[in-house]
Amino acid sequence: MSTTNSALQEATERMRALYGENQKITDGNYDKSLAVKCINGTFVGKKTQNIIAYKGIPFVGRQPVGELRWKAPVDVVPDDGVYEAYYFGKVPCQVGSTGQMGSLYPQGEDCLNLNIWKANEEGAQKKPVMVWIHGGAYEIGGTTEPREEGTNFVNENPDIILVSIEYRLNALGFLRLSHLPDGADYPDSQNLGLMDQIAALKWIHENIAGFGGDPDNVTIFGQSAGGGSVSLLPLVEGSHKYFKRVIAQSGSPAFCRSTEQSIACTNALMEALGCKTVADLMKTDINKICQTASAVLMMPITTPERDGKFLPKEAFDAYACGAAKDLDIMQGCTKDETAYFLALGGPDVFIPWAENCKAEKIAQCTDEEKALIARFFENGQGEDYEILSRFLDQYWFNAPLIRTAENQVKAGGKTYVYYFRVESSVPLMKSGHAIELSELFNHAEETLVTGREFDKTFSKTMRKMWVQFAKTGNPALSADISPDGKAKEWPLYDLKDKYVMVFDEFDIRAEKESAMNIVDWDNTYFMTKYYVR
Repeated sequence: MSTTNSALQEATERMRALYGENQKITDGNYDKSLAVKCINGTFVGKKTQNIIAYKGIPFVGRQPVGELRWKAPVDVVPDDGVYEAYYFGKVPCQVGSTGQMGSLYPQGEDCLNLNIWKANEEGAQKKPVMVWIHGGAYEIGGTTEPREEGTNFVNENPDIILVSIEYRLNALGFLRLSHLPDGADYPDSQNLGLMDQIAALKWIHENIAGFGGDPDNVTIFGQSAGGGSVSLLPLVEGSHKYFKRVIAQSGSPAFCRSTEQSIACTNALMEALGCKTVADLMKTDINKICQTASAVLMMPITTPERDGKFLPKEAFDAYACGAAKDLDIMQGCTKDETAYFLALGGPDVFIPWAENCKAEKIAQCTDEEKALIARFFENGQGEDYEILSRFLDQYWFNAPLIRTAENQVKAGGKTYVYYFRVESSVPLMKSGHAIELSELFNHAEETLVTGREFDKTFSKTMRKMWVQFAKTGNPALSADISPDGKAKEWPLYDLKDKYVMVFDEFDIRAEKESAMNIVDWDNTYFMTKYYVR
């Protein structure tokens, strides 16, 4: 058995061993010291080492099943009951993937729940709260991912509260229906996954004080689709009361689509399913819907929509107009983002997929822009798959990252930018997508992507910077709190020097963007006007 398959099997077995279903406690027999009263019930956690975990807490009044499928999340109602919070709830309906563990855990439409980790200590001062939003292309994934389990992270950083949240994925979370003959009753279906995230943040705002958290000091952070989510949430009207800081990892406002694209995706799905109305969809098995949605296009068929109602028509412009200027933002990408996809399938699978993505992008471009893209490939060095990978890096990750930073600064806001360059030992992976996650959450044993453990001091320093940003809005470390005893100055990004923090395994340092060549300003930066879809 290969190392990758062995790691996957071990992760599967661990998750199955952890599964159980939370029950209502009616006999009064529970540990009162592990119980926290919330609006919608009292929840009893479990203690491991010095960390108390509360898992599978619902953040809605009714789960989105039956008549509530494709409807906005329902707010919680007061409840005096006492409930176990021992086990993760179900993960959102999705198609299986070896890249994400969510598909190996029980799934269901009744998935809107969250998890909380806190140190078992009392104190008068409320702690900063970090809310993790998982990735998975808005299509797969879940909070059950072993590398993102929160015990180790909070055990090392007991001065914060960690929360992870679920949200609807795939065609259940991001499918426009209002243009269908009977779609008028589903005005929000194109952005339900983001609405779920807002509902979770509202629950956290109203209840986290009971767990020792500060509702006025919340940082949302996420990677990939989670990074896209935390980049879009600031653009939602009224959202800023629920968080004050954002950490966007390998994700940006580019991960969304227009109304026209959204309608086209829905129509393609409907045709593939042989459906004409929402009523037809309601009669279709949900697994068939998700599987078909994933298969209809080579790119995910379900992403958030810039509908002009919940999200602005132009997300990048919203940043330039100051939509997030009151928020502290930290954002970055890895050096070889799409090498992750190359490593998963190998060149024979990657090349036709990447060529299709390239063709879709070129079809949107003017003749002048097509010439710039041609020049990018003419100047490229290495194997064909390496050049294709760097091209996808540019228009999916690097250019949108820098454009977001530039617009945030132009509007008078502030942002810190990073560039992660530590490499995996997995063949072709390099410093690929998600390379930092297992080490960020202090799960070095989860080597499916990394292939190895990173230097312990480096990883601890990275975690400390994330926590320091959540606590203060500034990720820089003074010598007295830096794990290696050396200060880590992290300049704000500006329009002149464009400083970024470079994360090399044995040298974390600030460098000008020009020295890193993160973005090809001449040949690819213009592509951000087309977003990723």
